[in-house]
Amino acid sequence: MPFPILRTSFVVLSEIISLLEPNEIVTASFCSKNVERLLKGHFRQRKPSKWRLFMVDYNSNGHVKIVKSIRIPTTVMMAKHISELAGAADKQNELRFLPEFPVIYSEDRLLGTKIIVDYVTDLLNLDIYGLYVDINGTWAIDWINNRQETMLSGIALSNNTNYNWYGDEIMDYELRNARASDWFFISDVSDTFRYNGKLGPADHLVIDPSSHWVTIGNLMNFDFINILIRETRISFSDLNSFLRHWRAGGSHRLAYLNLEFEMDTNFENFDEDLEIVETNEVRKYRVEAEGDDSDYEIQGGYSIQRMDGVKATINCDLRMFLMVVWHA
Repeated sequence: MPFPILRTSFVVLSEIISLLEPNEIVTASFCSKNVERLLKGHFRQRKPSKWRLFMVDYNSNGHVKIVKSIRIPTTVMMAKHISELAGAADKQNELRFLPEFPVIYSEDRLLGTKIIVDYVTDLLNLDIYGLYVDINGTWAIDWINNRQETMLSGIALSNNTNYNWYGDEIMDYELRNARASDWFFISDVSDTFRYNGKLGPADHLVIDPSSHWVTIGNLMNFDFINILIRETRISFSDLNSFLRHWRAGGSHRLAYLNLEFEMDTNFENFDEDLEIVETNEVRKYRVEAEGDDSDYEIQGGYSIQRMDGVKATINCDLRMFLMVVWHA
């Protein structure tokens, strides 16, 4: 016997909707205009504040993903080019329902991606929280900036191609125009890439892998609280320059810097003017990330003091340089 959902009280409906997964909600919204209006009404009264909506434009496919409070991403809708749909050569647009989520096949995949993002954000009453794009997704940065007042929390950028100068040019544009309040994740950048602009301010920066492009000048121009860079080729002499920059008040917000080197790096004596001394202190520090704050311990190493009195501890070996700043 069919369940009369449209004639059920709002309190009961809210409990039913709360049991559904995000992809199930999006799929259900296509049952009828009445169901769509019902769901929209629910999320305008009870916005799922712990849900995070991510837009993905990667490998020529558009996705909308939802991350719930348990931080497990769920694809709720997808856009693909019509050529990927068998027997649809004479069609411009087609909506199909996979067991997991709806897919819109479109002759203009970029337009299809915009459609699914607009549909899901309107249905769930959510702004775009995070963006994952490769170099073909540059358009999304300006599009998001123009469609919502809320700044993105995070951006993941990847040059997953071998376009060389073309990909480098686009990556340069993305870094200069991307704005996010919390985190940046940058991956698969070519060895030929060079960047002379600033990046940030935000809380977290991760560059992994292919960080060969990062120079000491880039590091000085990164405005982040926590920085992790893997496969770096920064030299020991460059690190002395960075520490001199930090002592003079540069990178003022920095609390945690972790450089993992591609090859063994010889750490000799630090420059005398840095006034670095050895220490046996064992101290704990926290790396704060949304929903995943973690405590760590740093044992011994070296102590350095900024001109304003703020101290930091340095630990290093052949493949790692760790600096923790002890802000008040």
